[in-house]
Amino acid sequence: MLLQQIINGLTIGSIYALVTIGFNMVYGVLELTNFAHSSFYMLGSYITLFTMTSLIGKISISGFIISLFISLFLTGLLGALMDKIALEPIRKKNGEPITALLSTVGIQTAINNAVLLIFGTVPVAFPDVFNLGKFTIRENTIIQNIQIGIFILATILMIGLSYLVYKTKFGSAMRAISQNPVTASLMGINVNHVITMTFFIGTAVAAISGTMVGLYYQRVDTLMGASVGLKSFAAAVLGGMGSLPGGMLGGILIGLLETLFAAYVSSGYRDIVAFIILISVLIIKPSGLFGKQIINKV
Repeated sequence: MLLQQIINGLTIGSIYALVTIGFNMVYGVLELTNFAHSSFYMLGSYITLFTMTSLIGKISISGFIISLFISLFLTGLLGALMDKIALEPIRKKNGEPITALLSTVGIQTAINNAVLLIFGTVPVAFPDVFNLGKFTIRENTIIQNIQIGIFILATILMIGLSYLVYKTKFGSAMRAISQNPVTASLMGINVNHVITMTFFIGTAVAAISGTMVGLYYQRVDTLMGASVGLKSFAAAVLGGMGSLPGGMLGGILIGLLETLFAAYVSSGYRDIVAFIILISVLIIKPSGLFGKQIINKV
């Protein structure tokens, strides 16, 4: 029983980790809490489903892969447009941080309502295009092959994103902007371009995560972004705001603890785990596990 819940928790936790990484990428560059991130997560799953079932009209592995690439491109493009249209003008005017934050709240509301108008409030079935089956180990522990696939894909993406941020020229530009955007601009870095591309990558990863959840649970709904948004924020705080390794660990820990709580305490109150962790971390260690204490010089 315990092993079964650990496997389930690792699957969900790896998805939370991916969402948190995209969230932390934006925060690491701008120190901006992007409340619209969870809405892009939901939107990406709906775009994949709609493209596969309506536009391509081919429920197959090839149709799914094509739809997924279309979804991550369109979702990433919308994330980049959000930055260009709503956030970049605020940066150019040296607006207050709260202004940009409220802009993301407005975009979140717009996306949520647009999805409600187009797809309705009724949950939609997501076809199991892979139909990978399952196998049993150690008596009653059942492992679905899709769980293994999701964990492997999430791990590859997490490693790839970490390499991008810490080992590439683009990642160096991101980290330079996070330290001092003015100095980064004087060094020849196109600050706004790097920020826009960061939004593109972060929201594209969110679309992949949403699609993976739809494939795992074989359904998508308009409320799926709300709970994941709160949990990814809690995971970011737990791991350290802006830290990619922290986001990975935070997401996996919350997924594990949430699943164990649902199995051994109450499945109806599983969502409170993220809030308990969030409050506890803010009280005990506000900088998180991998976060750095910010020192303001006078």
